[in-house]
Amino acid sequence: MLLQEILKYNDQFVAKKEYVPYEATKMPQKRMVVVSCMDARLIELLPKALDIHNGDAKIIKNAGGIISHAFGSIMRSIVTSVYELNAEEIYIIGHHGCGMSQSNPEGTLQKMVDRGVTSPNILSALEYAGIDLHKWLFGFNDVVDSINSNIELVRNHPLIPKDVPVHGLAIDPHTGKLDLIVDGYKELANKKK
Repeated sequence: MLLQEILKYNDQFVAKKEYVPYEATKMPQKRMVVVSCMDARLIELLPKALDIHNGDAKIIKNAGGIISHAFGSIMRSIVTSVYELNAEEIYIIGHHGCGMSQSNPEGTLQKMVDRGVTSPNILSALEYAGIDLHKWLFGFNDVVDSINSNIELVRNHPLIPKDVPVHGLAIDPHTGKLDLIVDGYKELANKKK
């Protein structure tokens, strides 16, 4: 059982004080917050590719790195990072080959029915009640468009200071190569002109 393996490993980890190299404060040393995808390939690759170490940044992850609601949990985390945790820059980092760019809401809903979690009648009732599960489960068509949409949402958010740079990058999940999509410093400089 995986849980038992994890707990056994954790007992040894703590007993051997293997946590010591990871000790840090809750304030990000590089004063940055990163929004990215939860893709398993990025767990270690993303911080290494950005030269981020434990305690350097606040990293917020979800499916596709999508900020789907201006007042949802992702934006709350960004706002908290800026005002309470001294983050001075925001990085929106998508990745090439993201599964959310190939999402299949219809297939996901069918898997829910197949597992007995829901039924076509319940799905119809939710739709009738105004809940668009297809839209909720859909990711995006293009990672660059998704990054730009997230940047616009953050940059224009009424609670984000206008002097905070919002950068956009796309990472290759195999090599870690970063492609610059939006340079937040240039965007701020252009607005000052």
